[in-house]
Amino acid sequence: MSDSPHEERSSTLHGSIERITFHNPENGFCVLKVKVPTKEELVVVVGNAHLITPGEYIECSGQWIYDRQFGQQFKAEELKLIPPTHVEGMEKYLASGVVKGIGPSTAKLLIESFGSDVFQIIEKAPQKLLELPGIGAKKLEMITTGWDEQMRVREIMVFLQSHGLGTARALRIYKTYGDQALLRVKENPYRLALDIQGIGFKTADELALKMGVPRDSIQRAQAGVRHALQECCAQGHCIVSQKNLVQHSIKLLEISEEQVNHAISQEVVAGNLIAEEVDDHDARETHYMLPNFYQAECGIKLHFQRLLCEKTRWADMDVESALPWVENRTGIALSDSQKQAVISAVKSKITVITGGPGVGKTTIVNSILQLIRTKSASITLCAPTGRAAKRLSEATGLEAKTIHRLLEYDPGTRDFKREIVNPLEADLVVVDEASMIDVLLMYHLVKAIPSTCSLILVGDVDQLPSVGPGNVLADIIQSNTVKVVRLTEIFRQAASSKIILNSHRINQGEMLIENQEGEETDFYSIYAESSAEIHAKLLTIVTQRIPTRFGFDPIRQIQVLTPMHRGDLGVRGLNQDLQARLNPSGEPRIHRFGWTFACGDKVLQTINNYEKEVFNGDIGYISHFKLDEQEIMIDFDGRLVAYRYDELDEIVLAYATTIHKSQGSEYPAVVIPLSMQHYTMLQRNLIYTAVTRGKKLVVLIGQQKAITMAIQNYTANQRLTRLRERLLKLAE
Repeated sequence: MSDSPHEERSSTLHGSIERITFHNPENGFCVLKVKVPTKEELVVVVGNAHLITPGEYIECSGQWIYDRQFGQQFKAEELKLIPPTHVEGMEKYLASGVVKGIGPSTAKLLIESFGSDVFQIIEKAPQKLLELPGIGAKKLEMITTGWDEQMRVREIMVFLQSHGLGTARALRIYKTYGDQALLRVKENPYRLALDIQGIGFKTADELALKMGVPRDSIQRAQAGVRHALQECCAQGHCIVSQKNLVQHSIKLLEISEEQVNHAISQEVVAGNLIAEEVDDHDARETHYMLPNFYQAECGIKLHFQRLLCEKTRWADMDVESALPWVENRTGIALSDSQKQAVISAVKSKITVITGGPGVGKTTIVNSILQLIRTKSASITLCAPTGRAAKRLSEATGLEAKTIHRLLEYDPGTRDFKREIVNPLEADLVVVDEASMIDVLLMYHLVKAIPSTCSLILVGDVDQLPSVGPGNVLADIIQSNTVKVVRLTEIFRQAASSKIILNSHRINQGEMLIENQEGEETDFYSIYAESSAEIHAKLLTIVTQRIPTRFGFDPIRQIQVLTPMHRGDLGVRGLNQDLQARLNPSGEPRIHRFGWTFACGDKVLQTINNYEKEVFNGDIGYISHFKLDEQEIMIDFDGRLVAYRYDELDEIVLAYATTIHKSQGSEYPAVVIPLSMQHYTMLQRNLIYTAVTRGKKLVVLIGQQKAITMAIQNYTANQRLTRLRERLLKLAE
């Protein structure tokens, strides 16, 4: 920006906000179009305001500047917001969606009925709203609650701004703490990092320091070491060495090693950290775990032991003799390896069935179910995600649930109703996509399985591990505690698919089978010299070539899977480009948390929301907007779920997703960009997971060097856990 010196002068300005051209809720920066009484045209004002609404009145001090690109602007050094006092501004303010329950039509009705008294009526005499058509008791409660929340959020925002910290999470703070919000923040600002979704330690720490908390305080040090351990867990680890924890904490907090060690010992005394002595390269070193992960690992061992102490209900079944009957029922002749797998699984109390695509995992599961059902047994099927549960149900013809729904998660208590004293009513539990299950979810699952019940875990151990901490399926397999069935034989029908053949080649570190010119296949490798060329080819392939040649819907049937978030081939950039091409006319549109959402958009849930029963990685489609309620309705596999505008930080556009987020899902067509800009992510299990997500078509677009590196880079999963060692002791 270049300012003309003769245009700079200290000044004041006041007027009403007509439009918000740009607003970043994270740092408050905004570009406003303001109606100033002394000027005919709207004035451009740039400044900072963390909660801003059209129709509000602003008073600001600053300077007039001239920008070569945007012309004359008022650069506000101080910007004060005042609720509007004239009816035109009031209507614009209410119609903006600032108060839940009031949209454009309701705002017009309120202004026509009450004029400039409308704010007083809502606040002091809300019962008068019931006299208006279309406003009943339910909507009145929505409006008054929304008004009250808005006022309280402003109070919180003023406090945060007074300490130099901007945030888009004020409403979440209020939702979490209610009327105690300001008191809780003042008592211990570090609680925000633990309690509020979207506020991390660094944000809480910045606020605390501005509030006067000393940099070397024990409160700050304890919060910091706990956060350092949580950051390790966010990378998949369940345990970390003292050396690494101390180094991480010193870097984070910029305090002495002595202060960090004192904070760690205080956290252990307080029960916030668990200390364990671990053998590491012929030496014993203290390691630390968060209590919930320690409880989960020890609990899995304990409940495995409990389950293994009991025999199966069908221990006397002659499985070998029953196999011809099973083959007749299913219409599938089992291979020798499949017969042995069925026999082992039926005779074992806990079984793991693992293998890549096309090796017959579903065939074996169906054969087992046929046998077990002859015993009038109660069978329960489940999977970590809704899509995986749906696929399991389609493959078996039986009902399958998500693990959370099976265990009856209670949002009120934030716990599961099904557990050791209220177990599942089942004789056999079959879990599909078990590689996705993290250590906490596995603990809750096995805790709810009755002692007489058998457990079968089905999954591909060579895929990426769970998004959450732990490496549960691999740890169970490596412990030799339970029966493990490894399937490697690719069956005749599957062997005709290049998706399956190339998946196994990738898994074995072998290069892809190249396509012959003009060959019709389900797997295509397309090479490019640069990231820019990959980007251009990807957009053409997704929006034109695949839909034209194969007939796939580019929004609902084609999924772009990319290794990273950033860059021109990252999730954010690809989503914006694909949205512009695939849903350019979607209306209405709203801007929240850095994304633009419109009707028809494909979106992805980024966290587990137990109240909505929508989980991390679930994909849905924006069905319609409820403007008066400030809600978006999203269709998740035929189920409409409402999201308030302030909850939209839970979702992102999903025309492109990360490969990690695709776990447990299958898509008719998958497009995968691989570039050397993805250098740190180019690993075999990553590309293997991406390719195995494609059901009918996989298109790999990349630099040949990047594809080769990804296939050859086999990095053994180095997640630090103690589950394998705990189960080894059980095996001994």
